[in-house]
Amino acid sequence: MASRPTNHPALLLNADFRPLSYFPLSLISWQEAIKSVFLDRVQIVSTYSRRVHSPSLSMEIPSVVALKSFVDLDRNPAFTRYNVFLRDHFSCQYCGVRKPVESLTFDHVVPRCQGGPTTWENVTAACQDCNLFKGGRSPLQANMQLLSEPHRPSVWELQENGRSFPPNYLHESWMDFLYWDSELEQEASSDGWWRMARDFHRN
Repeated sequence: MASRPTNHPALLLNADFRPLSYFPLSLISWQEAIKSVFLDRVQIVSTYSRRVHSPSLSMEIPSVVALKSFVDLDRNPAFTRYNVFLRDHFSCQYCGVRKPVESLTFDHVVPRCQGGPTTWENVTAACQDCNLFKGGRSPLQANMQLLSEPHRPSVWELQENGRSFPPNYLHESWMDFLYWDSELEQEASSDGWWRMARDFHRN
Protein backbone atom coordinates (compact mmCIF):
# COMPACT_ATOMS: atom_id res chain seq x y z
CA MET A 1 0.00 0.00 0.00
CA ALA A 2 1.31 3.45 -0.90
CA SER A 3 2.06 5.75 2.01
CA ARG A 4 -0.24 8.67 2.61
CA PRO A 5 0.90 12.20 1.65
CA THR A 6 0.86 13.08 5.35
CA ASN A 7 3.95 10.88 5.63
CA HIS A 8 5.85 12.98 3.11
CA PRO A 9 7.51 15.82 5.02
CA ALA A 10 9.82 18.23 3.22
CA LEU A 11 13.30 19.08 4.42
CA LEU A 12 13.50 22.86 4.77
CA LEU A 13 16.85 24.39 3.80
CA ASN A 14 18.11 27.91 4.23
CA ALA A 15 18.95 29.88 1.09
CA ASP A 16 22.52 28.53 1.34
CA PHE A 17 21.15 24.98 1.03
CA ARG A 18 21.90 24.03 4.64
CA PRO A 19 19.14 22.82 6.99
CA LEU A 20 17.72 25.49 9.25
CA SER A 21 18.07 23.02 12.09
CA TYR A 22 19.56 19.56 12.55
CA PHE A 23 18.01 18.71 15.88
CA PRO A 24 15.14 18.78 15.65
CA LEU A 25 15.50 18.42 11.91
CA SER A 26 13.87 21.32 10.04
CA LEU A 27 10.93 19.55 8.43
CA ILE A 28 7.61 20.95 7.26
CA SER A 29 4.48 19.16 6.15
CA TRP A 30 3.89 18.56 2.46
CA GLN A 31 0.92 20.94 2.64
CA GLU A 32 3.09 23.74 4.06
CA ALA A 33 5.78 23.04 1.46
CA ILE A 34 3.31 23.38 -1.43
CA LYS A 35 1.78 26.50 0.10
CA SER A 36 5.23 28.05 0.43
CA VAL A 37 5.98 27.26 -3.20
CA PHE A 38 2.89 29.11 -4.38
CA LEU A 39 3.67 32.02 -2.06
CA ASP A 40 7.10 32.17 -3.73
CA ARG A 41 8.89 31.72 -0.41
CA VAL A 42 10.76 28.55 -1.36
CA GLN A 43 12.07 26.77 -4.41
CA ILE A 44 11.70 23.04 -4.93
CA VAL A 45 15.02 21.19 -4.81
CA SER A 46 13.80 17.59 -4.91
CA THR A 47 10.49 15.75 -5.02
CA TYR A 48 8.87 12.48 -4.06
CA SER A 49 7.43 10.24 -6.76
CA ARG A 50 3.99 10.76 -5.20
CA ARG A 51 1.77 13.43 -6.79
CA VAL A 52 -1.10 15.49 -5.44
CA HIS A 53 -3.97 16.71 -7.56
CA SER A 54 -6.44 19.54 -7.58
CA PRO A 55 -9.07 20.41 -10.21
CA SER A 56 -6.53 22.60 -12.02
CA LEU A 57 -3.15 21.28 -10.96
CA SER A 58 -1.08 18.13 -10.57
CA MET A 59 2.38 18.24 -9.01
CA GLU A 60 4.91 16.02 -7.31
CA ILE A 61 5.19 16.43 -3.56
CA PRO A 62 8.35 18.37 -2.63
CA SER A 63 10.84 16.39 -0.55
CA VAL A 64 13.41 19.19 -0.24
CA VAL A 65 12.73 22.93 -0.46
CA ALA A 66 15.05 25.91 0.01
CA LEU A 67 14.14 29.36 1.22
CA LYS A 68 14.55 32.11 -1.36
CA SER A 69 15.60 34.60 1.32
CA PHE A 70 18.47 33.79 3.65
CA VAL A 71 17.62 33.52 7.35
CA ASP A 72 20.49 34.70 9.54
CA LEU A 73 21.05 32.08 12.26
CA ASP A 74 24.02 33.88 13.78
CA ARG A 75 22.28 34.74 17.01
CA ASN A 76 22.25 33.60 20.60
CA PRO A 77 20.21 30.42 21.10
CA ALA A 78 17.38 30.42 23.62
CA PHE A 79 18.35 29.33 27.11
CA THR A 80 16.10 26.29 27.47
CA ARG A 81 16.36 22.90 29.11
CA TYR A 82 16.29 21.30 25.66
CA ASN A 83 19.22 23.39 24.40
CA VAL A 84 21.23 22.68 27.57
CA PHE A 85 20.82 18.96 26.88
CA LEU A 86 21.76 19.43 23.23
CA ARG A 87 24.86 21.44 24.17
CA ASP A 88 25.88 18.60 26.49
CA HIS A 89 25.12 15.86 23.93
CA PHE A 90 22.28 14.49 26.08
CA SER A 91 24.90 13.12 28.47
CA CYS A 92 25.30 13.52 32.21
CA GLN A 93 28.25 15.85 32.73
CA TYR A 94 29.26 14.01 35.90
CA CYS A 95 29.15 10.30 34.99
CA GLY A 96 29.28 10.73 31.22
CA VAL A 97 26.38 8.38 30.46
CA ARG A 98 24.06 9.38 27.61
CA LYS A 99 20.45 9.32 28.75
CA PRO A 100 17.02 9.75 27.17
CA VAL A 101 15.55 13.19 27.76
CA GLU A 102 13.10 11.93 30.37
CA SER A 103 16.01 10.62 32.47
CA LEU A 104 17.99 13.87 32.39
CA THR A 105 17.74 16.85 34.68
CA PHE A 106 19.65 20.11 34.73
CA ASP A 107 21.94 20.82 37.64
CA HIS A 108 23.16 24.12 39.05
CA VAL A 109 26.95 23.63 39.34
CA VAL A 110 27.07 26.24 42.08
CA PRO A 111 23.82 25.38 43.88
CA ARG A 112 21.10 27.98 44.10
CA CYS A 113 21.22 27.66 47.89
CA GLN A 114 24.81 28.93 47.64
CA GLY A 115 23.87 31.81 45.36
CA GLY A 116 24.39 30.05 42.03
CA PRO A 117 22.52 31.70 39.13
CA THR A 118 20.39 29.97 36.51
CA THR A 119 22.58 30.78 33.52
CA TRP A 120 24.29 28.96 30.66
CA GLU A 121 27.55 29.16 32.60
CA ASN A 122 26.15 27.53 35.76
CA VAL A 123 23.69 24.92 34.47
CA THR A 124 24.66 21.51 33.16
CA ALA A 125 22.94 18.29 32.13
CA ALA A 126 22.91 15.59 34.81
CA CYS A 127 21.30 12.23 35.28
CA GLN A 128 18.89 11.89 38.15
CA ASP A 129 21.26 9.72 40.21
CA CYS A 130 24.17 12.16 39.97
CA ASN A 131 21.91 15.15 40.62
CA LEU A 132 20.46 13.47 43.70
CA PHE A 133 23.89 12.51 44.99
CA LYS A 134 25.29 16.01 44.49
CA GLY A 135 22.32 17.65 46.15
CA GLY A 136 22.95 21.18 47.41
CA ARG A 137 26.74 20.85 47.22
CA SER A 138 29.28 22.14 44.74
CA PRO A 139 31.15 19.54 42.65
CA LEU A 140 34.19 20.07 44.87
CA GLN A 141 32.18 19.55 48.03
CA ALA A 142 30.59 16.41 46.56
CA ASN A 143 33.95 15.14 45.23
CA MET A 144 32.49 15.07 41.70
CA GLN A 145 34.32 16.03 38.53
CA LEU A 146 32.62 17.98 35.74
CA LEU A 147 33.41 16.49 32.33
CA SER A 148 33.02 19.88 30.65
CA GLU A 149 32.55 23.40 31.89
CA PRO A 150 29.09 24.81 31.12
CA HIS A 151 29.18 27.66 28.63
CA ARG A 152 26.95 29.73 26.37
CA PRO A 153 26.82 27.87 23.04
CA SER A 154 26.47 29.40 19.63
CA VAL A 155 23.73 28.41 17.22
CA TRP A 156 26.45 26.85 15.07
CA GLU A 157 27.60 24.64 17.98
CA LEU A 158 24.07 23.41 18.64
CA GLN A 159 23.61 22.74 14.93
CA GLU A 160 26.79 20.68 14.82
CA ASN A 161 25.82 18.76 17.96
CA GLY A 162 22.42 18.04 16.44
CA ARG A 163 24.05 16.24 13.53
CA SER A 164 24.97 13.45 15.95
CA PHE A 165 21.30 12.66 16.55
CA PRO A 166 19.61 11.84 13.21
CA PRO A 167 15.88 11.16 13.31
CA ASN A 168 14.48 7.68 12.85
CA TYR A 169 13.47 8.42 9.27
CA LEU A 170 15.68 10.03 6.63
CA HIS A 171 14.52 10.19 3.03
CA GLU A 172 17.23 9.51 0.46
CA SER A 173 16.72 12.92 -1.17
CA TRP A 174 17.74 14.61 2.09
CA MET A 175 21.10 12.94 2.47
CA ASP A 176 23.22 15.30 0.34
CA PHE A 177 22.07 18.21 2.48
CA LEU A 178 22.45 16.56 5.87
CA TYR A 179 25.74 14.71 5.54
CA TRP A 180 27.35 16.10 2.39
CA ASP A 181 30.58 16.82 4.27
CA SER A 182 30.79 13.53 6.17
CA GLU A 183 34.30 12.09 6.22
CA LEU A 184 33.82 9.08 3.98
CA GLU A 185 32.00 10.91 1.20
CA GLN A 186 33.32 14.42 1.66
CA GLU A 187 34.63 15.03 -1.84
CA ALA A 188 31.76 13.53 -3.83
CA SER A 189 29.01 14.98 -1.67
CA SER A 190 30.44 18.47 -1.43
CA ASP A 191 30.81 18.53 -5.22
CA GLY A 192 27.15 17.61 -5.52
CA TRP A 193 26.13 20.30 -3.06
CA TRP A 194 28.08 23.03 -4.81
CA ARG A 195 26.85 21.90 -8.22
CA MET A 196 23.23 22.11 -7.11
CA ALA A 197 23.74 25.46 -5.41
CA ARG A 198 25.45 26.80 -8.55
CA ASP A 199 22.63 25.57 -10.81
CA PHE A 200 19.93 27.14 -8.65
CA HIS A 201 21.71 30.48 -8.46
CA ARG A 202 22.02 30.52 -12.23
CA ASN A 203 18.25 30.06 -12.69
